[in-house]
Amino acid sequence: MPTLKTLAAALVLLATLPATAQTRQEYLLDTNWKFTKGEVADAAAPAFQDAKWQTVTVPHDWAIYGPFDGKNDLQAVKIEQNNEQAATLKAGRTGGLPFIGTGWYRRPLAVPQFGPGRRAVLLFDGAMSNAHVFVNGKEVGYWPYGYNSFSFDITSYLRADGNNTLAVRLQNQPESSRWYPGAGLYRNVHLIVTDDVHIPVWGTYLTTPEITASSAQVKLKTKIETPSGAFQPLRLQTEIRDAAGQVVATTTTALVTTNALEFEQNLTVPNPKLWSPETPVLYTAASKLYAGEVLKDEYSTRFGIRSFKFEAGKGFSLNGKARKFRGVCNHHDLGPLGTAVNVAALRRQLALLKEMGADAIRTSHNMPAPELVSLADEMGFMLMVEAFDEWKAPKVKNGYSQYFDEWAEKDLVNMVHRDRNHPSVIMWSIGNEVPDQSSPNGSQIAKRLQDIVHREDPTRLVAAGMDRFDDDFKNNFAQVLDIPGFNYKPHRYPEALGQLPQGFLLGSETASTVSSRGVYKFPVVKAKEKKYPDNQSSSYDLESCNWSQIPDEEFVAQDDQPKVLGEFVWTGFDYLGEPTPYDEKWPSHSSYFGIIDLAGLPKDRYYLYRARWNTTQPTLHLLPHWTWPGREGQPTPVFCYTSYPSAELFVNGKSQGRQTKLASDRPETRYRLMWEDVKYAPGTLKVVAYDAQGNAVATEQVKTAGKPHHIRLVADRPALTADGRDLAFVTARVEDAQGNLCPDAAHELHFAVTGAGSFHAVANGDPTSLESFQQPQMRAFHGQLVAVVEAGKTAGALRLQATATGLQPGTVELKTSSPK
Repeated sequence: MPTLKTLAAALVLLATLPATAQTRQEYLLDTNWKFTKGEVADAAAPAFQDAKWQTVTVPHDWAIYGPFDGKNDLQAVKIEQNNEQAATLKAGRTGGLPFIGTGWYRRPLAVPQFGPGRRAVLLFDGAMSNAHVFVNGKEVGYWPYGYNSFSFDITSYLRADGNNTLAVRLQNQPESSRWYPGAGLYRNVHLIVTDDVHIPVWGTYLTTPEITASSAQVKLKTKIETPSGAFQPLRLQTEIRDAAGQVVATTTTALVTTNALEFEQNLTVPNPKLWSPETPVLYTAASKLYAGEVLKDEYSTRFGIRSFKFEAGKGFSLNGKARKFRGVCNHHDLGPLGTAVNVAALRRQLALLKEMGADAIRTSHNMPAPELVSLADEMGFMLMVEAFDEWKAPKVKNGYSQYFDEWAEKDLVNMVHRDRNHPSVIMWSIGNEVPDQSSPNGSQIAKRLQDIVHREDPTRLVAAGMDRFDDDFKNNFAQVLDIPGFNYKPHRYPEALGQLPQGFLLGSETASTVSSRGVYKFPVVKAKEKKYPDNQSSSYDLESCNWSQIPDEEFVAQDDQPKVLGEFVWTGFDYLGEPTPYDEKWPSHSSYFGIIDLAGLPKDRYYLYRARWNTTQPTLHLLPHWTWPGREGQPTPVFCYTSYPSAELFVNGKSQGRQTKLASDRPETRYRLMWEDVKYAPGTLKVVAYDAQGNAVATEQVKTAGKPHHIRLVADRPALTADGRDLAFVTARVEDAQGNLCPDAAHELHFAVTGAGSFHAVANGDPTSLESFQQPQMRAFHGQLVAVVEAGKTAGALRLQATATGLQPGTVELKTSSPK
């Protein structure tokens, strides 16, 4: 095994693409599903009558439809991670949605091209949870962990006449999660039909052990399955194509050993274009498997070429260049869509993060959807793929600890095999804040899990997010990990670095600053656990939790400690559940941690991170809004988040002075410009930014809004694909006659879609809103909300109209085009 401290990892991305020949077919089982919630006797039987069940499309989250209720999964619990000393009732901890219980899915299962000499496999990208899968009334397999991908060979269960029935039973237990887990077949289900001599699911392992400017060595290991595992004289022909589709390397290899049904091929790519967040260049290795002259299988592995190192005393480097992770942690739900996977929604999230300057994501605290990993490859994000939130010691009554002993290794193997070819995957994480940190044998468990990951992928290092600093060192937990990740410990980084043999550490979870978009509280003070009667948090970005910090405190530690590898902020987006600091105060049921709210609208904090992370474009952002009737003459602090070193503020043309970023005992003075004694007067707030040479280079202004006048609709994209899945996210703004946002507008907006599409969902980012995501109306939250529209399957024009009492309506038209 290579030295773990300096592992040069070799990319890759596994994506089995539909083959053109008839050797392999992959079908997406997305339609014709019947669903019902609740236990049903004999529901797996082929003859069972399911006509009265609901017809649904998969991916499907049965619980997102609500209704919200504080009694759903009401938990009486002491959250040790939050330093709680006694158990209290937590109403919105898992989102207040009805995800608990049993659900059944059924559909007819046609298996084209199936017959003697053929194999059929079902691949589930994820199923929440405790999945029992039946074909023709017989159970073909079980997988408990709702976040993992798994597959079952169903060849022997299929009927020769082709009349087959697929049924899936899922069950979510109460007190099984610390956030909203979702429910149902929330990720895609695939049917794969191959020859009985074939490459199995996740059957390739591609690395790039040597990379220079002139060439890259590509090593491809390809497993083969044959009837009864018997040796056959096979050959594998592989060609590598670049991003333009040009063949850049080829090889043909014969299977000559009877010891293992596996090919090893070595190819050379000349003048490789390297994968990075800035240049996410991808290649494809296309393999054809032959028995004599008979084509048995085709299999494509998409990958990238890049190398990276974690070095003691130096930190992290990618393709030979030192850098720090500018990362966020994200839970898996998609706000108003729930957990049901959608590529357009994921792409929008990543585009917002990319614009902010983020280059990394931690999949907190579980395996991600494969679509997210593929998009990270394409769009340029480095991933920390995480496995578990629990090991043997529980955090919640019915969490993963009940499965750990029997399933942990199986889950790790599937996680690594599925994602180890992706260039975006830079490190694995085996756990988050596991209570086993405080156990004398916790380090032994960590080493065992880490060894499993190393066995399956020797090219990457293994991390874990730790929150029990003293126990981590006392029990040798931190010393065992390849990458010691610390959650919310910036003030102890120097102490840790003095003890760690690795010579570096990672801010695996940072900040946990809380805020509500568009909400500003007075007086403006730095505070922890601050609560207000309206269940909101201030967007001045000075409020955090008892265990956490404002962003600036982590920035100082990152800047002053070169051996710190970077950070993963909690969180990129608000998510359903964990409504800290209002865990005990319904109706709060979604988080306040996000840099971006539940509707996908940036909070002010977005621009604080953008000013630091986006080095390609300048940032200049003012807060708060400047519409404060009744505050005339009162102190109303103004903050500026900017990439420029200094700026001057004006209120109605009168200078409020020039501020410059500077180091002081207050970390925030280093990263934001603050005018704390500004007196409010209606009119115009204007800031002029200066570069390092003192030249005025940019301006920004905010005006006092007048009476709400109209609705303006702004779509995130002008055109959609008419595939019945593609989505557009349309921001609805309540504006005055001059186009200024009315920051306190709370009108109920109604939506209607005509033409080539339909209404899909709506969200306003308010953590206390109990309005349905699926109904075509919702109240604006501080002047804005987001409506989601879905393309139909016929090309044309899709028209969205928004109306509200007392406002001129808004309309937007989008084009939909047939899939290419």
